[in-house]
Amino acid sequence: MRRLLTPKWLLGHALVWVGVAAFLALGWWQAGRAAEGNVLSWAYTFEWPLFAIFLVYMWIREMRLALGRVPREKPRPGRREPVLTRRAPGEVVEDDPKLVEYNRMLAWLSEHPEARPSDYRV
Repeated sequence: MRRLLTPKWLLGHALVWVGVAAFLALGWWQAGRAAEGNVLSWAYTFEWPLFAIFLVYMWIREMRLALGRVPREKPRPGRREPVLTRRAPGEVVEDDPKLVEYNRMLAWLSEHPEARPSDYRV
């Protein structure tokens, strides 16, 4: 947690709180204008607080990324993750045939810098 208390992070925390306060104040201002009869202001009355919520969400996400505590996405049902197995130091063999073919094409393009991807033949 000390990583989030450096001068850079403290400035970021302050800017987020200033942003949230500004967004909520703008929402309050738009609510006053909407009450006076400005119909378009009703949309902004709800939009500005949503911006504040989004800002807080993104800041929390950024802090979690910095701390390395991002929850992993759940694998989708029916989607198989490629299995990587190590054979020799530095050599990785993929179990996904499409990925293997793509890597072959990239290697071929690396050997032939003047070629285009459409020139590669299986």
